[in-house]
Amino acid sequence: MPTPSVDPALHETLRQSVADGFAAQLDLTAEFVGCPSQRGAEHAMQDIVFAALRDRGLKMDRFEMDRAALEAHPGAGRISATHSDAPIVVGIHHPREETGHSLFLQGHVDVVPTGPEHMWTHPPYSATIRDGRMYGRGAGDMKSGLVCAIAALDALRRAGWQPAATVYLASVVEEESTGNGAMMAHLRGYRAEAALIPEPTGESLVRANTGVLWFRVELEGVPVHVSHMGTGANAIDAAIRVIGALREVETRWNEEAASDPHFGAMEHPLNLNVGKIEGGEWASSVPARAAVDFRVSILPGWSAEERAAEIERQLSEFAASDTFLANNPPRLTWNGFFTQGYEQPEGTEAEAVLASAHEAAMGYPLGSHAMPAYLDARVHALFEGIPALCYGAKSLASHGFDESVDLASLERTTLAIALFIAGWCGLEPVAD
Repeated sequence: MPTPSVDPALHETLRQSVADGFAAQLDLTAEFVGCPSQRGAEHAMQDIVFAALRDRGLKMDRFEMDRAALEAHPGAGRISATHSDAPIVVGIHHPREETGHSLFLQGHVDVVPTGPEHMWTHPPYSATIRDGRMYGRGAGDMKSGLVCAIAALDALRRAGWQPAATVYLASVVEEESTGNGAMMAHLRGYRAEAALIPEPTGESLVRANTGVLWFRVELEGVPVHVSHMGTGANAIDAAIRVIGALREVETRWNEEAASDPHFGAMEHPLNLNVGKIEGGEWASSVPARAAVDFRVSILPGWSAEERAAEIERQLSEFAASDTFLANNPPRLTWNGFFTQGYEQPEGTEAEAVLASAHEAAMGYPLGSHAMPAYLDARVHALFEGIPALCYGAKSLASHGFDESVDLASLERTTLAIALFIAGWCGLEPVAD
């Protein structure tokens, strides 16, 4: 499909408008980053988003997670006791006359834990700006991206324009653990002709991403005094053996991935992560219990149910071969992500519009890449069948210490999104 051109006058008008509003954009980003919003504690953050969208004149919808509806949908993550009950927030723009394509803009405000705060150069919620970057948990992933979407609409309005099509701007939770926030917006009935999610993708379009499975394995041992260790059974030792057995699945899956068109060139795209370990009660007692939380990725096109069953078989067969576990089998619980990956086909009209907007804003052609991680774009791609454009700024150290986002990239990305909205939705003058 030919790449549509960007009107030079519109490009210059919006470039200046984005620049004029960039200080305020950074202030809003700092406010977002400065509000801690780990899983289950996103309520205050969503209140801030709600106020920001309401104050911009959008019609507002705020709704709770419908756990029964989620549990009934095959694409939802598994709900556990730690699942967030924070609301989903959606701001809605309706034009005077629908002449363009509708659009769903989406970001998530849940962030992962900070880890030991003394290992950060600056406090993780300080939103410190230094050397052209903003540092803080969520600065990259992805509060700055959500603000980019808001600021793109601001830039259009500052220039006297608004989208000539319906635009939904959604702030969701649970992106880091189940994907159920985006799924809840889907179940609420929101639909558009394309979706754009400004995750920190390095100014590149995500062509494919992996699915993800979360699960927990619990084991029980036989506690005795360490002086009689041989008469007991160490649950932590058993957990270590289980980890080794599950690594065999990881190895097999990466051998399969070698022929995948998107992930085959990566050295090790499918990772089994031992994310959390609990166990034991006393240094001088053989541990009576242990629990391990795992995360593993699967290729797009693979069935989450079938790959989960493979993990269950591996664990069951290993336990049957283990002297102790044969009589004390481990318990496996699916407790989060249970999602397939997606592929974004080339050649859509939405991608052509984004490519034009990107090149005008960045000065170089739009590239694409595969991402071996979960993305909410899969909801729109798999269950709505629309172009799901995951595209955003450059960042560093997501989920790590000193997470940060490049400010110059944020400004360029905001311009690219504004130009994309103009090209995809069309424009009409702001109403008096």
